Amino acid sequence: MRKQIRRAILHVLRNAGVFRLLRDSEWRRQRLLILCYHGISLEDEHQWRPGLYMAPSILEQRLELLREGDYNVLPLSEGLKSLYAGELPPRSVSITFDDGPYDFYKQAYPRLKQYGFPVTVYQTTYYSYRQLPVFNLICSYLLWKRKGTVLDNGAELGLKHQLDLRTEASRQAIVTALMDMSEKHNLSGEQKNQLACRLAKMLGIDYAALMRTRILHLMNACEIAELSRDGVDFQLHTHRHTMPTDQSLFQREIKDNRACLQRVSQHEAVHFCYPSGVYDQQFLPWLKAAGVISATTCDVGLATSRKDSLLLPRFIDTSGCNGLDFESWLTGVGDLLAIRRAAPHKYASPGD
Repeated sequence: MRKQIRRAILHVLRNAGVFRLLRDSEWRRQRLLILCYHGISLEDEHQWRPGLYMAPSILEQRLELLREGDYNVLPLSEGLKSLYAGELPPRSVSITFDDGPYDFYKQAYPRLKQYGFPVTVYQTTYYSYRQLPVFNLICSYLLWKRKGTVLDNGAELGLKHQLDLRTEASRQAIVTALMDMSEKHNLSGEQKNQLACRLAKMLGIDYAALMRTRILHLMNACEIAELSRDGVDFQLHTHRHTMPTDQSLFQREIKDNRACLQRVSQHEAVHFCYPSGVYDQQFLPWLKAAGVISATTCDVGLATSRKDSLLLPRFIDTSGCNGLDFESWLTGVGDLLAIRRAAPHKYASPGD
């Protein structure tokens, strides 16, 4: 009901010309909209996790709105430099993608290139050097493929005898149990993949065929290098998609991530994105010590020069956002109407 009311208000405001007036206002010129995306579906991922994935056709609609509205799509580093210098052009936008999955290479980048839009990818790197699907995500996806069923052979994986796949919560409990088991036995990436393969076999899914699609894989080093040469900006997202609260472990995540990226992109990464949007004030001096000059969150809002450069908000675009919602954020109306700013952390993304 709240969403319906909000969209009704947006219709009224757009028809009254408020969208256009705010889009071209001095208020909007002083703000940078940083768009955030995660995955663009290779198959049906947007049906599995609409909060993380969208269909390629929706991404194309977003890019067309950017072009039709004559928005200035800036490289992230240029946008932030202009923001803090008070020199942003009108209707400024920067586009970012988190995690660096293979679907960015296959689905997103060809479309961005067609429109000539620059993009920053916050690349986590552990799985880039291990061409395996991300363990927690592939397990979740496999269970979703058999949603609505109850299985009686969970003991084959060392789990409860009966596995209830009828709800998201019950499926996530199974994923958590698999992750706990892999941690308890200190399984390697390859051993985790073997466990996922056994799960697929138990569910009657052809795991080898699924692997060939590279669904839920990250880009490999060759693909990162190729896109970097083509102008894609790769920046920091930690090596294992985790935010340790121990300073030495935290610094190792940044060091390992930066070293992996520098080997393939030939550029030193100085911008950062908090994995899953999870941040804490104690991280800020650690990031500064590591030479990080900006960090983006999953908190909602337009970035202003008054905002700490290590706590920058973004707009997380998802399948649940329609064209009107998206346009409201492009113009700035969405920012003025936003009630909840802090991001919920419902899903975990790639990790070791």
